[in-house]
Amino acid sequence: MSGGSALRTALLALLMLLPLAGLRAAGIVDPWQPFERQWFDTVGMAEGLPHSITTALAQDRNGLLWIGTMGGLARYDGYRMQVFELGDAAAAGLPDTYVRSLLALPDGGVLVGTNAGGLARFDPQTGRFHSYPIGPGGTGNRKIYSLSPDGDTGVWITTDSGLDRLDLRNDRIETMGTGAQAAPRNFSSYQDRAGNLWLGNDKGLLVRYAGQHDFVRPEHPAGVVDKVLHDEIWALREDTEGRLWVGSVQMGAVYREPDGSWHTIPGFSGYDGTARQATVRDFLEVGPGRIWIATDGDGIVTYRPGDAGTRVLDHDTSLPSSLPGNSVRTLLLGQAGNVWAATDLGVARSNAGSNIAFSMLPSSDVAHSLANPNVRSIHVDTRGRIWLGMAAGEIDIIDPVTGNVRHLRLTGKQLRRDVQSLAEAPDGSIWIGTQGLAQIDPDTLAVRDAILPALGDSPVLSLLRLDGYMLIGTYNGVYRYDTRSGQLVHFRHAADQPGSLTNDTVRQIARVGKQVWYATNNGISVASDALQTGGFVNLSERDGDPASLPQDLVDSIAVDTQGRLWAGTLGGLAMLPHGGTPPYRFQRLGVAAGLVSDKITALLPDNEGNLWVSTSNGISVVGGRSLRIRNLGVRDGQRISSYIYAAAARMPDGTLLFGGLGGLTLIRTQGRLPDAPKVPLRITNALVNGHPLPFGLLPGDHGTLALAAQERSLRIDFALLDYQASSETAYSYRMDGFDDAWIDVPKGGMPSAVYTNLPHGHYVLHLRAVPRGLHARTAESTLAVTVAPLWYETLWARLLAILLLLTLVVLLVQLRTIYLRRRAAQLQAQIDEHTRELLAANRRLDLLAGTDELTGVSNRRRFLELAEGVRRTAGATPACIALLDLDRFKRINDEHGHLAGDAVLRSSTGVICQQLRNGDLIGRYGGEELVLCLPNNPGSHAMAIAEQIRLSLRTSRTWHEGRAITITVSIGIAELKPGESMTSWLSRADTALYESKHRGRDCCTLAG
Repeated sequence: MSGGSALRTALLALLMLLPLAGLRAAGIVDPWQPFERQWFDTVGMAEGLPHSITTALAQDRNGLLWIGTMGGLARYDGYRMQVFELGDAAAAGLPDTYVRSLLALPDGGVLVGTNAGGLARFDPQTGRFHSYPIGPGGTGNRKIYSLSPDGDTGVWITTDSGLDRLDLRNDRIETMGTGAQAAPRNFSSYQDRAGNLWLGNDKGLLVRYAGQHDFVRPEHPAGVVDKVLHDEIWALREDTEGRLWVGSVQMGAVYREPDGSWHTIPGFSGYDGTARQATVRDFLEVGPGRIWIATDGDGIVTYRPGDAGTRVLDHDTSLPSSLPGNSVRTLLLGQAGNVWAATDLGVARSNAGSNIAFSMLPSSDVAHSLANPNVRSIHVDTRGRIWLGMAAGEIDIIDPVTGNVRHLRLTGKQLRRDVQSLAEAPDGSIWIGTQGLAQIDPDTLAVRDAILPALGDSPVLSLLRLDGYMLIGTYNGVYRYDTRSGQLVHFRHAADQPGSLTNDTVRQIARVGKQVWYATNNGISVASDALQTGGFVNLSERDGDPASLPQDLVDSIAVDTQGRLWAGTLGGLAMLPHGGTPPYRFQRLGVAAGLVSDKITALLPDNEGNLWVSTSNGISVVGGRSLRIRNLGVRDGQRISSYIYAAAARMPDGTLLFGGLGGLTLIRTQGRLPDAPKVPLRITNALVNGHPLPFGLLPGDHGTLALAAQERSLRIDFALLDYQASSETAYSYRMDGFDDAWIDVPKGGMPSAVYTNLPHGHYVLHLRAVPRGLHARTAESTLAVTVAPLWYETLWARLLAILLLLTLVVLLVQLRTIYLRRRAAQLQAQIDEHTRELLAANRRLDLLAGTDELTGVSNRRRFLELAEGVRRTAGATPACIALLDLDRFKRINDEHGHLAGDAVLRSSTGVICQQLRNGDLIGRYGGEELVLCLPNNPGSHAMAIAEQIRLSLRTSRTWHEGRAITITVSIGIAELKPGESMTSWLSRADTALYESKHRGRDCCTLAG
């Protein structure tokens, strides 16, 4: 590059950075803030909530989330929802299912304020609710509006009739007077760190200052603040700086500084013109000075003291990731940094802090979102604008300076054609590679169609500007265009010329020093400069050579700050430690090294020497020095899973951009974000012999669980309590003294450790959670388990049994010796001969009589004999029969032949056998029907096993004569009833199977 050209480039970069510096000087720290949307994940009725309208939230001392709704109370660990509903006096359940308020207690319990049933307290030691009386000795009213701690050992209770205080030490309730200035109805209370008790009342805001006995009006200015403070006050909260935030029913909100001065919120204090404000339900400080305001109808209003205005987080019908509903009853900041919002359409969870990544998607806010979710190419021009080539001929232009997005649509030959490449010409115009080439004026954004007619309708896959040349990669080789003279040169692969381009499909063109590297569908061609059209050095995969390319389809090439050259292929990542200098001996990195996928799509080095890699299944980063690979996940803000080749670019400030099938991912690499908090891996539920332990008796990390002699069945439910990305967390467990290796919880399954028929002894159960993410930590927990022996398993009983056995053996030996001496001479030969014949005959008969010839499992007769034995000995131990019918099996025979049907039946039987335990029975019931007998399994466990079988069969493939055949299965399950006959048992399973068929096949049904 000439000195003049370098100077012009430096000046353009300086001019581009000046506006960003101005933004930072004006207080806008993050230029991406206008484009970043808060991402919410919703927990609703599909996850087990008893009602969609959620009204209250609390997190207990163990990290479990309690959710109050209009239809009951739920306890949630991120995977399982346990619901508490109305109960009578014997059941000690909730006094009312409409839960208005919740407060977690230090003992692990929860206070529950209801709409019409008064106050209840959940005891974790018993798992039961205790309801307080209404009236003398109890609450002043059945309607409990709010619960708040008093800073000591008590709880303030606001009701429809006044203010009460619960003393947690003696569990007694005392009625508190509020004075003549207050109305009977109190909606909220809050005791600040100075000891002042603030009361939200039907007549406005009152306060009882520390050391005083009466409630009074706080001093405040006239005007808007006075109007707000005389409205009905529903929400009170103190932030970390000591500000008191006050929310009203129709006048918005105000706040009070620690010095006693009051302030309004721009646009959210007093009437908005003549319109009332939405009712303020709650406040939450999600970060230093960052306040979220929950409203009834306007979503969440966000504000930072001193800001010129507010921002609103509300429901966007075009964004499933937006707030699910605009009526927000309460907010909660969880122990793991999550913000929870109780809405009328379930509970929404979001990370209020900064993530290293975020996604831009299409939304109704067209000025700050994408027009199309399919981002196929990216280019950052010299003005700092981001050009996105989209599907269907659309182009988006993101301007971080103005904070807006412009949307363009190509016409002519480029109409509805994917924009696969972008580049900036020497004159500043943007070249667009679609069906041929188009050009966009950088100032007017006018589009010029088909600027190089010689290319015809060839799709343009890649563009690279080198000084005055434009290199154009297509499906038909490479075109070199001289922007000064207009000369167009075309070169391509020639089968009879080994030094020609290695393939005509050129997916990316990269400059490596003075060289030009062409990434193609059949390897890489290396040119010494842009003028070279033949005699290339061609690099490809060579069988048996681990230093060659890992695969020939190359999507991307990049050089990092240490001079290393990287190539992304369909078979993994390849690295040349010395850049473009021969010899070309690659070092390979793939899934085995930690990548989420071997299908590499784009590469971007950052300024720290790290390499960021997009794949067909996420984004990874390779450490610049260590080459350690870490994978981004939802916890980092990465929400798009699949990315497109070469759709990547880097901003001057270090921000990385990756385009994918779902939107645009932006990654901030210029600043280190705080590490994620350490999240516990906790036991959230335990069942011993099918009976749940009370929550207060659940052991913690390094705890102990002692099982009685008769308690041999154990299920431990556990969860990593960050409530994020459950599908990206891998769980496993291992019982020392019982398991030989770690047992992986199937992906998508509930994290549970299940053991049946545990022998007596001492064990250590290890639980493990491995989350995905840059800062994710592997979490482990241990539990000591002891199982007491039965009487006959004790040492003295065993010694006695051994003694009796020895005595019996001696006696039998003596008798046997006498008998053999008398008969040995005449019978020995006959006995030996008959024994050999009988053993051989029995083996043949047993094999022929009890085995299905095609599948190798028990035939119907043999299975029913074995199952009858299970039925007779079951007693109080649960057992299940499952009938399995391969769906549309006749179609397989008709379409592929009976040999294929036999292969499918054998393969399916093998898949099913892999899911069974020792002791489970399987047989061929007839035709395409199989039958299982699952001893020691209740219906819920049998359904889980059946679901595993169904999913395994659904994802398996049977190959017959080069064709893959898929199969699904319908399953009917029946749990054995006491005294039930085998015929009845099978009949109920058959009825359940018919129900599965009736429901559309490929499902499981448990008989009633």
